[in-house]
Amino acid sequence: MTDSIGRRLEKYTEKCPQEVLLVNVQMGDVEDKIAIFKGFSSSLMNPTACDPDVPVLPEEAKILSVDRIASPYNPSAPRYIQKDLTWENMEALLLEVGV
Repeated sequence: MTDSIGRRLEKYTEKCPQEVLLVNVQMGDVEDKIAIFKGFSSSLMNPTACDPDVPVLPEEAKILSVDRIASPYNPSAPRYIQKDLTWENMEALLLEVGV
C-alpha cells in the first residue's frame, strides 16, 4: 500500500527537520493552510483533530501550492527556502529524499 500525500509530506519533514512545509489546499469549496513539521500536520485555518491518526490532509484535497520554510517557523517573519511550489515540484523533492 502506498502512503497518502499527507503522510508522504509528513515523512519528508521527518527526514528534513530543519524545514516547515506550509501547504495551501482546496477541499471542495473550502481552502485551508496546513503546517507540517517533524512528521506532524496541523491546520492553520480549521480545527485539527487531537488524534494524529486522523488525516489533516484528506486524499481528495487539491494541493494549490507548497512553501518550504526554515525552522523555527515565525509567522511574522518566515524565512522561505522556496515559495509557491507546485505539487509536481514538491513530488520531485519527495522522491529525492526517498518518500
